[in-house]
Amino acid sequence: MSNHLNQSAKDCIAACNDCATECGNCFAQMTGKASKNDCPACCIECAAICRLCADAIARNSPFAKQICKLCADICDWCAKQCGEHDMDHCKRCAESCRSCAEACRKMAA
Repeated sequence: MSNHLNQSAKDCIAACNDCATECGNCFAQMTGKASKNDCPACCIECAAICRLCADAIARNSPFAKQICKLCADICDWCAKQCGEHDMDHCKRCAESCRSCAEACRKMAA
């Protein structure tokens, strides 16, 4: 990673990558299953913004703070949706979304 990446940036990139992975897994596990909320659709939105966010931070985008703010908001939404389910993959997804939202808020500040 290049020199502009401080520890907060590195932590946020890691949290975004982990969240995108967990969201992808949750989506795969939930596809075709009944859901009373926005899971698994939220997982696709969340994984996409997490990948964009990690990339924006890595390339030192002038929009990184705004993308981090949006990423945190989408992660909050996905954490709420997946957190309402009892399946392990949904619980892991919700937890990774909460961690990512926290990391992104630090970057957006």
